[in-house]
Amino acid sequence: MARGVNKVILVGNLGADPETRYTASGAAITNINIATSESWKDKQTGENQERTEWHRIVFFNRLAEIAGEYLRKGSQVYVEGSLRTRKWQGQDGQDRYTTEVVASEMQMLGSRGGEASRPPAGGGFRDNKPAAQPSQAPAKSAPAPVEDNFAEDDIPF
Repeated sequence: MARGVNKVILVGNLGADPETRYTASGAAITNINIATSESWKDKQTGENQERTEWHRIVFFNRLAEIAGEYLRKGSQVYVEGSLRTRKWQGQDGQDRYTTEVVASEMQMLGSRGGEASRPPAGGGFRDNKPAAQPSQAPAKSAPAPVEDNFAEDDIPF
């Protein structure tokens, strides 16, 4: 029997360019902040209201490299992952806590504002797949036929 479910799905826009750093062993870590907004009409005043929530997202390994390369401020992104709270000490010695989404999947949906680099065909990435090796592309040829095999579609909606 399952103990519980820790799954987060967000669609939002980046508030700033990604920040990528590398561990001593060479593993990439990329952090982003994305905003999600909801709108409604106030029943009493009839005025439109809006609330924006900011979310801290962390990517690891190959997914971190892809996020750092292709995402830019204003980009719209779909992120799937799990919540994790970590403890750290501030400069004053006090314990601090940060809750963030550890991303396991990412889909670039478009860009708002800046012109971002175009991702490889498909645009969706998972953290558990090995990095693809670059290959020499043959001279231009006719595109492969598209199959209607929706049973293996990775798009969650």
